[in-house]
Amino acid sequence: MKIGIADTTFANIDMAKYAIEAIRKNSKHEIARYTVPGFKDLAVACKKLLDDDNCDIAMAFGMAGPMPIDKQCSHEASLGIQQAQLMTNKHILEVFVHTDEAKTSKDLFEIAKNRSEKHALNALALLKGKTELTKFAGTGRRQGKEDIGSLKL
Repeated sequence: MKIGIADTTFANIDMAKYAIEAIRKNSKHEIARYTVPGFKDLAVACKKLLDDDNCDIAMAFGMAGPMPIDKQCSHEASLGIQQAQLMTNKHILEVFVHTDEAKTSKDLFEIAKNRSEKHALNALALLKGKTELTKFAGTGRRQGKEDIGSLKL
């Protein structure tokens, strides 16, 4: 199987690097990478990875700044990615980090690295089949931060 990795030059952390390391550590899947300038280019990059490079799943890595226009661009990119998923009938895991998620550069780096690695493992699970993640349903798993666990009354 083949995993497509789409990332941007806009991000100031190479999140794809950490996902690729996690994929290589946990599988023998082939990887195709496509780097584009920014968020709004990710949907077509993922679609091309899925269609032209015959990837079975794709991951889209992006980083949004703190300004309202950054959040708007992130939302627009997300809509494009959703459309690309529907057009290809394949998963595209959106791995976005917003710079205002953390107060320090170190914390932002840790969020980005954690989210990238955990979503890489999610991609591998999805490639195993549609029920592979079912055992984790309702368990409060988080990408980028610590898991919160299940809510029990």
